[in-house]
Amino acid sequence: MADNRPDGLKANWKCLLACTLVSMCPFQYGIDFGLIGGLQAMVGFLKVFGNPDPASPIGYNISPGRQQLISSLMTLGAFLASCALAGPIATVFGRKSGIWLGGVLITLGTILMMATTSLGGLYAGRLILGLGNGCFMTFSQLYLQECSPAKYRGLLIACFQFWTSTGTLIGTIVDNFTAPIMGKNSYLVPLGLVFIVPTIVGVGILFIPESPRWLLTHGHADKARSALLWLRPYPDTVQDELDGIETALNSEKNLIKGVSWLDLFRNPVDRRRTLLSVAAVSLQAASGAMFMIAYGTYFFEMAHVGSPFANSCILVAVGVVAIIINSSVITRIGRRRPMLISGLALCGVTQLIIALLYQARPAAESTSKAIVGISVVYIGGYNGLISTYAWVLGGELPSQRLRSYTFGLAAAVGFLGAWLATFTAPYFINPDALNWGPKYGFIWFPSCMVAMIFVILFMPEVKDRTLEEIDEMFEKRLPARKFRTYKCVGRSTVTEIDATNIVFSDPKVVAETTVSIA
Repeated sequence: MADNRPDGLKANWKCLLACTLVSMCPFQYGIDFGLIGGLQAMVGFLKVFGNPDPASPIGYNISPGRQQLISSLMTLGAFLASCALAGPIATVFGRKSGIWLGGVLITLGTILMMATTSLGGLYAGRLILGLGNGCFMTFSQLYLQECSPAKYRGLLIACFQFWTSTGTLIGTIVDNFTAPIMGKNSYLVPLGLVFIVPTIVGVGILFIPESPRWLLTHGHADKARSALLWLRPYPDTVQDELDGIETALNSEKNLIKGVSWLDLFRNPVDRRRTLLSVAAVSLQAASGAMFMIAYGTYFFEMAHVGSPFANSCILVAVGVVAIIINSSVITRIGRRRPMLISGLALCGVTQLIIALLYQARPAAESTSKAIVGISVVYIGGYNGLISTYAWVLGGELPSQRLRSYTFGLAAAVGFLGAWLATFTAPYFINPDALNWGPKYGFIWFPSCMVAMIFVILFMPEVKDRTLEEIDEMFEKRLPARKFRTYKCVGRSTVTEIDATNIVFSDPKVVAETTVSIA
């Protein structure tokens, strides 16, 4: 008999509240990008960390080398945290502990940045801040993927991206108001905002449960049941969900004993899931968005495109609106593949148009207005069609037993791509280097096209699938085009079918598989 009890937002309010709290973590990542891009166009900041430059529109500039390190060390720290810390910490200490660690590191890094007047201290603060942001981004994603109901997983990841864009918007707006200050307060006031969210999240996670999947993985069945009872609206459905999670975990444990980084590539199924997860998160960097997010204000300043701070505020505000619109439709029509394909196409074409316009008429006022308008379209396409779905897929595609390792690697490669974009951008846009300005779009058009083709050929559609159903489809080794229409039959059935099929191809493997099933 069908269960007709309500399963909407009101019924799941506790789980959604907990996940919303955790989804605030990327606010820090966003506000950093919003702040740091504006800081590099502030006289007060450049007096301390830059140099006088009569040729600059504001009388000061910063060398490409310093600019690279200031902007990219944060993403490098995030990469190191995801690569070196995500797997071990998430496996041993859990998701909540990882979030706690991130908050502590962010606080320490920000204090150092505010206290120092030396480049070495600033660089160290940026790196420590990046380590904290890496923990925040990685462990909050793991918590959301594992605790949210399948029906609302896309919505909650959209909230995740909403907080990223909101942080960027707030950072940009505050920069706009403090930029006229000629002293150090022009950048100290914006940096003070960084303490707010770690405090809220640090207190809030004391009152929410740990991930039930992590608890089951570590043999804490009673705690897992208690956590799931807290997270789900109806107690009588909890046991079935626990049984499903435990069955999935046991099946994976029978395939390979223990957990290590080698397991990500040890067999074809895990290798495929690892590569797809890494590719999904890397779509953000492939779109070229890091250049626009990290250097938007500086880019507009040096290209003489109107009021740089006001234009950056408009740019980021449109991105936030795109996320809000996306959040309202993601649970109904938010299929991953079409959104990513159309988003990459839009981002690639808009960057190509910007580059062509600037190359044809670089000094024209109409070109400046067009660049701002098309940049707005670009950031709307990125936030509404790429950023949310890239993170969703990156967290949905790993196997449950290897989730922290796989997603840690995916996040690390994503941060590495962001670091590469922010590190190399000054060479192209800084007047003291190549001085390409908007012609930098010529680099990102082909990148977007290659990423779009990859999604078309290889990225599966897993909207509204439970994590256990996704496991089953990968075990069946379905091609990407068949994921959307496949009807799941259950993990145990798939295991039996696979064992039967292996008899005819590899007697040694089927013998080992039969023993493990028995």
